[in-house]
Amino acid sequence: MNKKIEPTSATTSGKQTEIFDAIIIGTGQAAPALANRLTASGMRIAVIERSSVGGTCVNTGCTPTKTMVASAYVARMAARAAEYGVVLHHPPAIDMKAIKARVDKIVQTDRVGLENWMTGMPGCTLIRGHARFESGNEVCVDDRRIKANKIFINVGGRAFIPDAVGLENISYLTNTDMVALDIVPSHLIIVGGSYIGLEFAQMFRRFGSSVTVIERGSRLIAREDEEVSAQIKDILSNEDISIMLDAEELQFQKHAAGVAVNVKCKNDWKKISGSHLLIAVGRRPNTDDLGLDKAGIETDTMGYITVDEQLRTTANGVWALGDCNGRGAFTHTAYNDFEIVAANLLDGETRCVSDRIPAYALYIDPPLGRVGMTATQAKKAGRKIRVGTRQMTRVARAIEKGETQGSMRVVVDAETNEILGAAILGPGGDEAIHAILATMAAKAPYTQLTHTMAIHPTLSELIPTMLGELSNPQ
Repeated sequence: MNKKIEPTSATTSGKQTEIFDAIIIGTGQAAPALANRLTASGMRIAVIERSSVGGTCVNTGCTPTKTMVASAYVARMAARAAEYGVVLHHPPAIDMKAIKARVDKIVQTDRVGLENWMTGMPGCTLIRGHARFESGNEVCVDDRRIKANKIFINVGGRAFIPDAVGLENISYLTNTDMVALDIVPSHLIIVGGSYIGLEFAQMFRRFGSSVTVIERGSRLIAREDEEVSAQIKDILSNEDISIMLDAEELQFQKHAAGVAVNVKCKNDWKKISGSHLLIAVGRRPNTDDLGLDKAGIETDTMGYITVDEQLRTTANGVWALGDCNGRGAFTHTAYNDFEIVAANLLDGETRCVSDRIPAYALYIDPPLGRVGMTATQAKKAGRKIRVGTRQMTRVARAIEKGETQGSMRVVVDAETNEILGAAILGPGGDEAIHAILATMAAKAPYTQLTHTMAIHPTLSELIPTMLGELSNPQ
C-alpha cells in the first residue's frame, strides 16, 4: 500500500505555514488529471475547493445538461413514434422529478468518483475552503496558510448577468438553476441565442414548456456561417420555439404570470410574459475574489487571467488553466490545458495553446460539430478557399433515421489542399466531425479522405463525397 506523503511546515509571523511542492486552486476538468501527474512524479500537493469537486462540467454543465438532453431526446422520439410505425397505447408524459433524480444520480457518481480518486492519491491533500493569494507563492484558505513554488489556478467561471432595466427586481434563472429544476415551466423565456440558451430551449420545449428565445444579434450562433445559423433557427422553429432576433434593448418587470420582458426590435417594442426567465448571455471567470493582485497576477478587463502560450501567468511559478484564462470555454479545452502544462513541466516537451485546433459542439438535436475556421473567417484571413456542402436530405443514413434537418460544410485552402474547417449539423455530427479534426491534426491534405473507403450506411461516408465536390476557388 502506498504511504500518504504529508506536507512539511514552517512558521511565518506567528502562523504556521504548510509547505507543499504544488497547489491547485479549483477542481475543474484540468485539476484531477494534473494532480495525478504531479503526485505520480513525487510531488506533495494541495488541492483547494470551496464548492463541489468536479467544477462546472460535472456539477452544472456537461454532465447534468447532456443527461437532460438524453431525456428530451427520448421524449421527442416518443412523440414521433407513429412516424416510425410504432404505436404507443398511452400518450407519453414527462416526470420532471424522475428526470432530475436521474441527473442527480449521475452527477453524484461522477463527483464522488473524482473526489475519491484525488483523496486516494499519495501526496495529495484536499482542502475545503476559499483560497486567496497572500503573495506569489502563498495562499490562505480561511485560517490556513499554505505555500508552494508552483501554483495552478483552475477556478472556472459562472453566468454573466448583464445590467438591464428591472432585472434586479425580478427572479431569474442561470444555467446552474436550470439543472436543479424539478418542474416544467409553463413558459420559459430565454435571453441569449447561443449554446447554453439553445440547448435549454429545445430541451424544455420537448419537456412541454412554451419557449421564447430573445437574441440581441441578427442571427443565432453568430460565430457560425450564416447558412448554419439559419438551419439551426429552422430546426428550433419547427419545434414551435419562438425566436426574436435584433433585440436592441430589454426591460424586465414582474408579471402575474411570473415575469414580463419588454423587447425593442428595430424600434418596435413588444411585451412577452412568461413563468420563468433564463439569462444565458455569456460567462465570466471566477477570479474577482482570489487576491490576484497580491500575487502580481494580471487579468484583462473581463477578469480573465492573462497567460502566455504555455499558460503561465504574469507571476513566476503560477499557471492558469480552464475557463478562467479566456483561452477556451469548454471541458475539452480545460483538459487540453492540463495536457499542455503537464507535457511542458514533466515530459520535457514544448507545447503551446496555439497548437490546438478549435473544436466544439452544440448539443441541440441534431447536434452541430464544428472544427477550425468558417468560410467567412478563412476569407478574412486572406485564404483562397474551396467550399463543399451537402444537405442531410442527400445523406442516406439521415433519411433512414428520419432526421434530415441540417447539412455538412467544409472549407479547404485552394492552394495547399489543407482543410481549414468544417461544420456538421446532423445526426451524429458531433462524432463524425472527428474524422475531419484528425485529418487536420495530421496536417494531411483533404485528398487523404477522398482516397479512403468509408463504411456504409454512415454519416461519415459522405464526407469524402462532399470533399470530392468542392466549389471553384473563391
